[in-house]
Amino acid sequence: MAHTLFNDEVKYHIRLKRGDVGKYVLLPGDPGRCEVIAKWFDNPEKVAHNREYVTYTGTLLGEKVSVTSTGIGGPSTAIAVEELAMVGAETFIRVGTSGAMQPGISVGDLAIVTAAIRDEGTTRQYLPIEFPAVADIDVTLALRAAAERLHFVSHLGVSQSKDSFYGEVEPDRQPLAEELNVRRKAWIAGGAVCSEMEASTVFVVSSVLHRRAGGVMLIVDSQFASVGHEPHHQNLDRLISTGIEAIRLLITQDRATSR
Repeated sequence: MAHTLFNDEVKYHIRLKRGDVGKYVLLPGDPGRCEVIAKWFDNPEKVAHNREYVTYTGTLLGEKVSVTSTGIGGPSTAIAVEELAMVGAETFIRVGTSGAMQPGISVGDLAIVTAAIRDEGTTRQYLPIEFPAVADIDVTLALRAAAERLHFVSHLGVSQSKDSFYGEVEPDRQPLAEELNVRRKAWIAGGAVCSEMEASTVFVVSSVLHRRAGGVMLIVDSQFASVGHEPHHQNLDRLISTGIEAIRLLITQDRATSR
């Protein structure tokens, strides 16, 4: 018997019900970025705010679309994807920030994530670790096409999704410093393009729920390159506009295939 918590019309954590969100949802981590992203929609309205979950809904090309913050890391992200799917969301695009893991990737570039290393604990409670965290091909191609249309430098590849921010950025002060450094070197040697904290959860949970998901990350830090000269807000616009353009492309494609 299902717990009464899950029978409510308004979902417990995100405080949304059917009709509040569109089929296409952008997922930043930071609640403060939702209003900024919503300004790119037509007729945006704030529809919910509870805990780390802020949601705005508007339209693009006449189609209802939304943005919902996930908070930081896998557990809160999994809740957001689960409950958004319950109220009608079908396509998720993670729009976040990340650190570069390869020479030649500069601060201000975009990383379009094709798959993610499951270096976190949340998805292990969904599927065995052997199951890959892979982005949907149509969403990934739409993100790549969007970046190309907007003339932004982008890199396709695998992301490392981890649980500990400081375990990645300051490994040498951690009790497991040797292991953390060895693993990071392995991800780099394997060709991972960036490191962040949510992509693997978005991909795995979406796969279990039979939803589409993809991800684009703005590179905000790199051990290999110096910081660029563009203002941070300009770089953030680069990230947001790529996600917005990708949704426009997906709406157009979906309408064509549904005829």
